[in-house]
Amino acid sequence: MSNEVLVLLGSASDMKITEKGLDLLKKLDTSFQLRVASAHRTPDHVYELVKDFDANGGKVILCVAGKSAHLAGVVASMTLKPVLGIPVFTPETAGFDALLSMCQMPGGIPVGTMGIGSAGFSNACLHAVSIISLSCKERLKNLSEYRSYMKDTVIQSDLKNRQNFVRGEALA
Repeated sequence: MSNEVLVLLGSASDMKITEKGLDLLKKLDTSFQLRVASAHRTPDHVYELVKDFDANGGKVILCVAGKSAHLAGVVASMTLKPVLGIPVFTPETAGFDALLSMCQMPGGIPVGTMGIGSAGFSNACLHAVSIISLSCKERLKNLSEYRSYMKDTVIQSDLKNRQNFVRGEALA
């Protein structure tokens, strides 16, 4: 069986934002492969990974990168599969340089750009499963169950934490 999602990290240091999202892919029974490949330092390696993923029936590519963050754009130029870019926070620019590199692509080479950091990566994973669910009812069911779980978690939190203060009641 081929992997449905390819996760490309521009650097091993980008791994720090992926833990929760990778756990989501596992919970949603979505196969993935995680690799490290730099658009600048190893362009041939990036090309081989993308072409192999395409040839083996992969569905969605997630690119995690910081700073100049050209990985997602380079990958998008190599494939017709959906590419989602996830910018990484850096102290120098708070991740905005990476965000702009991904969302300001020239017309014709689209990159779906998510939020900066861990929440952005988790949302990218959920979005990848949404894309896959267009042709896979099992993934749609998994995603629906996850949304129900999230809803139930918030309702339980409300029940546990709700407070009501009526003006004029004596303070103890």
